[in-house]
Amino acid sequence: MAETSIFWLRIAALLYSLGLIHAFLTVAGRREHMFRVALGAFLLGSILHLVSLVDEAVITNHFPANNVYESLSLCSFLIALLFLFVYWRYRLESLGVVIFPLVFVMALVATLTNRVPVWGSKAIRDTWLTVHVVAILLGYAALLFTAVAALLYLVQERELKRRKPRNLYYRLPPLGTLDDLISKSMGVGFVFLTLGIVIGSTWAFVELGTSWIREPKIGISVVTWLIYLTMVFLRVTAGWRGRKAAVISIIVLISSALTWAAHVGLKPLLEK
Repeated sequence: MAETSIFWLRIAALLYSLGLIHAFLTVAGRREHMFRVALGAFLLGSILHLVSLVDEAVITNHFPANNVYESLSLCSFLIALLFLFVYWRYRLESLGVVIFPLVFVMALVATLTNRVPVWGSKAIRDTWLTVHVVAILLGYAALLFTAVAALLYLVQERELKRRKPRNLYYRLPPLGTLDDLISKSMGVGFVFLTLGIVIGSTWAFVELGTSWIREPKIGISVVTWLIYLTMVFLRVTAGWRGRKAAVISIIVLISSALTWAAHVGLKPLLEK
């Protein structure tokens, strides 16, 4: 991609990041004053994103979908454009919970097309990778709490429906407590997994250039994050609880386990 095109795209990604913050606050239950700011930044980011696409097409004299990064940029812009239209037509603020993070991550990855110089020092390189691993592990831990709490919710709900609840009913936390734990652990997991992806993408960009995006384990990680994003969206907007929440939590947990297994190759990198 052309340097000027990447410049405008990076500014757009920076503006999109406010939408990501809005999504974090929404999951935490504090979204009252952030949506309008996030929407304004998102709109401005979309305009600059369009400038980036046009600039790329003019400079390179081809349609801006010539490789994976250009395709990601174009796709994220089209998603942003579609969201703005849907919001203008139906005022569906809840869609921002999934669209804002999705567009930001796609635009961020699209900016990582031109390799930058190597790390200034081995300490910075190792620290950056360590922070990525810690953030991912914290996200997995929160996800595990989400899945366990969802399963306990199902058990407690089933006991509650019995005419004579067993002793297990009195040993488990109330449904309200479990539901609150599901919401909070899901929100924490969403924050850490998203930050882990952002940090990891940046590390891979500096370390491996553009080759990292073709790795199968990267695809598995993205699928896991998308499933998690879907779970958060359904929880926040559709109020998924009980059996539905338990099932999708288990699916995300299994996908996360597969992702971690695919990334066992991180160990040799940490030992260098």
